[in-house]
Amino acid sequence: MNLRSAPRALAAVTALLALGGTAACSSGDAGADPQQPKRVDVVAAFYPLQFLAQRIGGDAVTVTNLAKPGAEPHDLELNPGQVGQVAEADLVVYLKGFQPAVDEAVAQNAGDRAFDVATVQPLLTAAAGGHDHEGEGEAGHAEEEEAGGLDPHLWLDPTRLATVGDKLAERLGKADPDHAADYTARATTLRGDLAKLDTEFAAGLKTCQRREIVVSHAAFGYLADRYQLEQVGIAGLSPENEPSPKRLAEVAEEAREHKATTIFFETLVSPKVAETIATEVGAKTAVLDPLEGLSSDNGGDYLSVMRTNLATLRTALSCS
Repeated sequence: MNLRSAPRALAAVTALLALGGTAACSSGDAGADPQQPKRVDVVAAFYPLQFLAQRIGGDAVTVTNLAKPGAEPHDLELNPGQVGQVAEADLVVYLKGFQPAVDEAVAQNAGDRAFDVATVQPLLTAAAGGHDHEGEGEAGHAEEEEAGGLDPHLWLDPTRLATVGDKLAERLGKADPDHAADYTARATTLRGDLAKLDTEFAAGLKTCQRREIVVSHAAFGYLADRYQLEQVGIAGLSPENEPSPKRLAEVAEEAREHKATTIFFETLVSPKVAETIATEVGAKTAVLDPLEGLSSDNGGDYLSVMRTNLATLRTALSCS
């Protein structure tokens, strides 16, 4: 089902069906303790937002992630049950413009219960933290122009994610005033964890032989901007867009120019293009995870994956 073209009536019917299913489940839950307070039902659009909601919500919330582990979240399509989850949620946490199907479901079913994290701070343009290729023209920036020129991957800057967490705590407090102080306290604790991570990145990437990172798609603008790196993206903001032969040649030239030893790919997308560049320039490949979602066999979380990214970068850039 393609929600981008689905009529509003279908979404409404789906929401009613989901409500009926919820009521049926509730009536059959005879063993539930009536003294237990109702948890806030939070729907997160993809993994970093799930991480925030779980850390800040704690045991006062139930969090559902619309993007399953191992699935690439950019072009997520929702099934009727997921539309029902959006319609029934107390709070939907999403990033407008990142997942069109989620945007559509929110607009039709949850406009007054949605928190768009893109509104917390201005998003960077797709070129920020990247490399400006003279004469690159349409081949290099078609995806960025198509997306309005804004980079959604804000969570790769831990300080920005901390600010989103503070705002999420406020929204949870409005939905559940009895636990507002708890949400604020947990957001403060999380901010401390993210500040420590930020310090580790700043120190770990301070002195390196190279500062250019050649990546399979341009998801690392915020990380590059925060830690004074230079991103060279083979593809644009969407990992599924095939780079042109001209673009591949340009990236190979830059990789040679900067003596890149590593071409980065990511866990949820095929490494073939990165491997092609690596073979051409005599470099190796390694995973740099944009954390759009966890891989299906990954037992880590945002903090552990980011620390793995830091270790990978330090090796690739010969940092001391």
